[in-house]
Amino acid sequence: MKRTLIKTIALCSLFTCSAAVMADQSDYKLMVIEQETAPLQLEESFNSCALNVKSKNYEQAEAICTKAIALLKQSDGPRMKVRELTSFAFSNRGVSRMMANNDAAGLSDFYEATQIAESAMVSHNLSRAKENLSL
Repeated sequence: MKRTLIKTIALCSLFTCSAAVMADQSDYKLMVIEQETAPLQLEESFNSCALNVKSKNYEQAEAICTKAIALLKQSDGPRMKVRELTSFAFSNRGVSRMMANNDAAGLSDFYEATQIAESAMVSHNLSRAKENLSL
């Protein structure tokens, strides 16, 4: 009982992260996790994805974002926070795909992100993609 409580408290504290936003040259917004606010592997995936987009390594960024999505699907953290982070991961992957001129996949990721959790940052990216594609 005590061990379960400690584990629950630890997981809750790990997922009480706030996402910071990194503006990209294209005016898409990339979400990153502030240091030491999520499990290290997840934090590294999020932040590495954003860094690879900024470095124009779009294929690598897409793979890393996909890894972050998979990690979140396995997560047993607080549901609302996991949904928010999953939405951000889909949005980040959408940015990497849009920048790689994989517009259909990028747009699909943005729609998926908005379906998972509402966020001004994710909505911004979807609107920006529609504007860029003249939809």
